[in-house]
Amino acid sequence: MEIRNVAIIAHVDHGKTTLVDALLRQSRTRIGKEATARGDLIMDSNPLERERGITIFAKNVSIQWNGVKINIVDTPGHADFGGEVERVLKMADGCLLLVDAKEGPMPQTRFVLKKALEQKLRIVVVVNKIDKPDARIPYVLDKTLELFLSLDASDEQADFPIIYASGKQGLAGLEPELAKMTDILPVFDLIVKEIKAPVVDASGPLQMLVTTIVGDQFKGRVAAGRVWRGVIKAGQEVAHLNRLGETKKCRLTSLMTFDGISRVEAAEAVAGDIVAIAGIPDIMIGETIADSLAPEALPLLFIEEPTVKATFMVNNSPFAGQEGQYTTSRQLRERLFKELENDMALRVEEIENPPAGGWIVSGRGELHLAIFLERLRREGYELQVSRPQVIEKIVDGRTQVPFERVFIEIPEEYSGSVIQKLGRRHGLMQDLKLENGITYLEFIIPTKGLFGYRNEFLTDTKGLGIMNSSFEQYQEDEQEWKEEQPGSLVAHEAGQTLMYGLMNVQDRGILFYGPGVQVYAGEVVGQHSRSGDLRLNVCKAKHLTNFREKGMADAEYFNDVWYSEDGNTWGIKG
Repeated sequence: MEIRNVAIIAHVDHGKTTLVDALLRQSRTRIGKEATARGDLIMDSNPLERERGITIFAKNVSIQWNGVKINIVDTPGHADFGGEVERVLKMADGCLLLVDAKEGPMPQTRFVLKKALEQKLRIVVVVNKIDKPDARIPYVLDKTLELFLSLDASDEQADFPIIYASGKQGLAGLEPELAKMTDILPVFDLIVKEIKAPVVDASGPLQMLVTTIVGDQFKGRVAAGRVWRGVIKAGQEVAHLNRLGETKKCRLTSLMTFDGISRVEAAEAVAGDIVAIAGIPDIMIGETIADSLAPEALPLLFIEEPTVKATFMVNNSPFAGQEGQYTTSRQLRERLFKELENDMALRVEEIENPPAGGWIVSGRGELHLAIFLERLRREGYELQVSRPQVIEKIVDGRTQVPFERVFIEIPEEYSGSVIQKLGRRHGLMQDLKLENGITYLEFIIPTKGLFGYRNEFLTDTKGLGIMNSSFEQYQEDEQEWKEEQPGSLVAHEAGQTLMYGLMNVQDRGILFYGPGVQVYAGEVVGQHSRSGDLRLNVCKAKHLTNFREKGMADAEYFNDVWYSEDGNTWGIKG
């Protein structure tokens, strides 16, 4: 059977997962009862992915089409999850590059396309969302070609085939006219035509590169990857070549291939196919499974280094042990180091400090660490985390810090505020364009300057702004940073927050809690509007003397009071 290995890459929210879902449904591929009953995106099965509307984990799916087995890998669009993108591209022979028919190439489009071109993969451009009323297809195609040329694509890569689609409606065609489209199936025909079958040596000794690790309740550690050479069989004795250069002999307890979104048992698989194996308890991502008689290692996967770090510690507050199921340092340490088996872009370093202890956890960005932290919380782990910091490098005796390229799209009336605030954070403007009342900005800014800015940006643009960033490079930061870090609002006493106490201090800064929350003395309950910490009483209750004063307190909170002309009579409106 012929095989095609395809990765789908794109900027965030350009429709990768929606397109894969349409391909699965229209090819009549088995998707399982759970996905059918859920009725939403089949590929984004993780609760965090469905809530945030983004793909975090790369996933494999297999579709049979006219006698050809098409292995498709859905990849994340965020640069923070670039570790996922880089390793799964190792399994592919070609890519579908999705571009929004209105927005065109965006920051992460550049990031993922650069990785695909470095692997010398065949690129098929899919102009998606052509059903948008303000789609501008000629402009998008011109910008896409410019992007290929700016990334030094070869003549063959720059001569890319194009197909137009509406993943949401499940339609595709070689011409950008929705009326002429009937289904999504032309995408399969173009994949088979333009992306070549893997060139492999099926008669040589076995070589398989592990790119994904998942846990299974019955099979233990399941390693997925592509067979690069030879044939792999169920129950076969193989050699495990680890990162330390050691070779261990093991026997496979299970060999599985992909059928739709499920794994199914198989007797054997040939070179070029993507398989999953079980029976090797200490297998890691990037290692090689080889023939036991002629073991030969494949090159280890290289992943770009992290740029942001934070300190994770055991919770030692007065409320410790009240929220989480796993609270000890042993449990937290095991979970942190277990994550290293699945996430190649993460780093964990133990702090050698017995009184406090903790771990320095490094990732590709704020979002990378935030997603990991939320997963820990949902799994029942209780911990405390420090403020994020950038990771510095010493090159030729000089300190270098990470810089990011930021792309912003905002209504014209908000551009002044955004430019002013990014300038204060040492952002250097690279480009400014104005089209149809929308301002497009491009900045180079130290990663440190973006910390805490996203919420300000959403407030300043009334939620209408779009901001994307990607890692640019390490370089010296010659700017002098004035620490204008606002102070904290600190609870004066232990107790439960009350509306009266919160109302009295609400103009002192941003409060983190509403009424009815248990706090302890010394807990940070808000952010001070000025530098320096301020101790205040958020548990203060109003001492009532009569019914009228109680009504006044409630009316003040609702801010909906009427008064008579002489000011002696009042009431609550409605």
